[in-house]
Amino acid sequence: MIYLQLFLSYLKIGFFGFGGGYPMITLIHNEIVLQRGWISQAQLTDIIAVSQMTPGPIAINCATYVGYTVTGNVWGSLLATTACCLPPLTVMLLITIFYKKIRNNRFMTSALAWMRPMLVGLIAATALLFMNRETFFDWTSVAIGVVCFAAVWKKVNPIWTLIAAAVTGILIY
Repeated sequence: MIYLQLFLSYLKIGFFGFGGGYPMITLIHNEIVLQRGWISQAQLTDIIAVSQMTPGPIAINCATYVGYTVTGNVWGSLLATTACCLPPLTVMLLITIFYKKIRNNRFMTSALAWMRPMLVGLIAATALLFMNRETFFDWTSVAIGVVCFAAVWKKVNPIWTLIAAAVTGILIY
């Protein structure tokens, strides 16, 4: 039964997860932590941290880790990952078939224009969701984040910014 629930949960996340991995984290949190209670907020934070460090899209990596955590085996990982990938794959295949016909359609361009601010809001909600004392909120982390944001905003190479933030984090923590 847990496998069916896991599959349906990630199928829903995959179907409604527009805008990539970071906006999907809010959906994952709602479905897996709040509604199902399969893992805690702290566990999800750790899973997201590991998912960011491993190669590949964060939502798919997160599905893999959550599937394993919930079921305790590789089959849960495979099932959650497949369910997360299936809806976007299907939609993208359908869109590519009709893309040339609908790319200049005013309804399609309006829908895409409407999605941009929504995605910014979802990414901001994800950031705020994990900024609490239970998971990892302290003023030093906020300062490192603000400095990194300013550096990238000023066109500093993101790789150097990432390295500097990692070294700073190692030295401070």
